[in-house]
Amino acid sequence: MTDNHSRRLTQSVLVSLNGVISSPAAWAGPYFGPGSAAQSLAALQRSDGLLMGRTTYEIFSRQWPAASGPYADHLNRMPKYVFSSTLRRADWENTTVVPGDVPEEVHALKEADGNDLVVYGHGRFGQTLVDAGLVDELSLTIVPVFVPTGTPLFRDGGQNHRWELVQAGPGHDPGLVDLTYRPAAREVQG
Repeated sequence: MTDNHSRRLTQSVLVSLNGVISSPAAWAGPYFGPGSAAQSLAALQRSDGLLMGRTTYEIFSRQWPAASGPYADHLNRMPKYVFSSTLRRADWENTTVVPGDVPEEVHALKEADGNDLVVYGHGRFGQTLVDAGLVDELSLTIVPVFVPTGTPLFRDGGQNHRWELVQAGPGHDPGLVDLTYRPAAREVQG
């Protein structure tokens, strides 16, 4: 958990009923309407930094620079940080490649001045952030579909973390469910 001087890091994840997170554009789109669009824009506007791994960067940098509208405009203007040891440059406006130690670099970003930070998805980069205890809020949107194959939300080998549910309810469009978790307070061993 962060102290009062740190920026909060929210990880926002689309997940199928059977726990798949990969390729949400192929299965989540039909469930997202005006309510989800408005909620996504409001969440993005609370953030002034987008953190992503290389895979998310490659997907987003093909999709968003050519898009327009309030969401795309904010996303394109905001500072973006892509964490990769192999990517040498980023062509998407306001994007910085961060080749260093992920936990150390993200911790430094959280300590810098500014509003909250956001991460979309939960691939290897997202798992690294959770394992390092850097995620302050895990926001899951459950999409009512079974996806036959794909990457599961949590993979074997991750750290054991306890989360507490702080909000649950219907999503902003029919069929969706929103769950918000924060890291549970750690018990002090005496």
